[in-house]
Amino acid sequence: MPWNITLQPPAHSGLNTQSLGRGKWFGLWFLFLARPEILLQRMVSEKYGPVFTVHLGFQRVVVLTGYEAVKDALLHMADVFLDRPAIPIFYHIQHGNGVFFSSHELWKMTRRFTLVTMRDLGMGKHLGEQRMLEELHFLIELIKSFKGGPFRLRFLNMAPSNITFAILFGRRFDYEDPTFLTLLRLIDEVMHLLGSPFLHLFNFYPFLGFLLKPHKMILKKVEEVREILKKRIKENKESFKENNLTSYIDALIFKQEEQNKSNTFFHDANILASALDLLMAGTETTSTTLQWAILLLMRYPEIQKKVHAEIQRVLGPDSLPTFENRKNMPFTNAVIHEVQRFVSLLPHIPRCTSVDTHFKGYFIPKGTTVIPLLTSVLLDKTQWETPDEFNPNHFLDADGNFVMKKAFLPFSIGQRKCIGEGLATMELFIFFTGLIQKFTFKPPPGVKESELDMTAEVGFTVRPRPQCACAVLRQ
Repeated sequence: MPWNITLQPPAHSGLNTQSLGRGKWFGLWFLFLARPEILLQRMVSEKYGPVFTVHLGFQRVVVLTGYEAVKDALLHMADVFLDRPAIPIFYHIQHGNGVFFSSHELWKMTRRFTLVTMRDLGMGKHLGEQRMLEELHFLIELIKSFKGGPFRLRFLNMAPSNITFAILFGRRFDYEDPTFLTLLRLIDEVMHLLGSPFLHLFNFYPFLGFLLKPHKMILKKVEEVREILKKRIKENKESFKENNLTSYIDALIFKQEEQNKSNTFFHDANILASALDLLMAGTETTSTTLQWAILLLMRYPEIQKKVHAEIQRVLGPDSLPTFENRKNMPFTNAVIHEVQRFVSLLPHIPRCTSVDTHFKGYFIPKGTTVIPLLTSVLLDKTQWETPDEFNPNHFLDADGNFVMKKAFLPFSIGQRKCIGEGLATMELFIFFTGLIQKFTFKPPPGVKESELDMTAEVGFTVRPRPQCACAVLRQ
């Protein structure tokens, strides 16, 4: 079995293969790295440039690093780098259906429908903001219940997750609801397993699946989630009213019935896959970013003080935050953006070339898996003054005004840009601002700021390791 991993420029006449590392131990070491994208960015791209090939087992993958290469591919040549490769684990879960891992017309129809539905449900507008403020209240009350004592950082997941559930099901859950807690547990376990080195091994060598365990565990847990979704879809179909669409599932059912007599893209498998995509992605990304935000402010208390001072100046102790307030809160806005840049939550999601193409002087055949490395954009030395440091000044000018940077691409760019960007941006601002307005966050007793664990946990996203925080109610 060929364990060695080689790296080289893409196939191009006159260029020879150059191997980086030989033997099975290099391959094993690469698979077990917590942040392999950092190796690709720092060590490999500096030697081979912004476009190179990674041979992972039998699979050849072209990697794009740096702002210019990623932008040119995803924005200027979007139609070429638009498709998704058939990644074994995701193909086993979704079979090419859903919003995120589908391609061609099915993807276009499902994505367009999802964007319109989220808009019609009020996400990113006043209705969505009101839901977030209601959820902020419940989260604040939950944190108050610990009376300044330690609580698990992952309790912060409850509010953003409930926003996603409200979109999906049409109502929020009580934090003690068994279905709510079951979904949170299953999503957490799946996201953790998706980062397993042995799962990557399965994706490289799917024929070895009978020897490996993580993908079997993932499929089992995903099936438990699917059963909950199937039950909800069945209940919604039985009580469905065409003139009263209150959820994403309602809208899916209406679309299916509307196209029932035609050759529809909204068959049962795609409805279930689309609901699953929204549930998993919408729950994980914003929730994990909020955890990082609070953890970083505990690590840098002087930044936390400055954020709170700005909140006091604009809102005072009692006024509820609104998304409109961010225009008058440049430092708070800069901190939120810097959290997203610094943690690089989703390092990449692979693409696939739809046609033979030439890119940056190299020939890339149709069907080649391509990794636009978003981490390399968010840490690009040519775009950020101190890319390896948590520095909110990256988003401030000399006068302290907020400045958006062109290389800020945590949600990707182009036609496959994250459909939940607007929703996530609003959620982060309201939850983050509302929490810092009410609490001072500190490490647990006996832990210094400098001792907080800032290393990432292996997972589908870059997650902070499980740990506790203390939230002292401000007077």
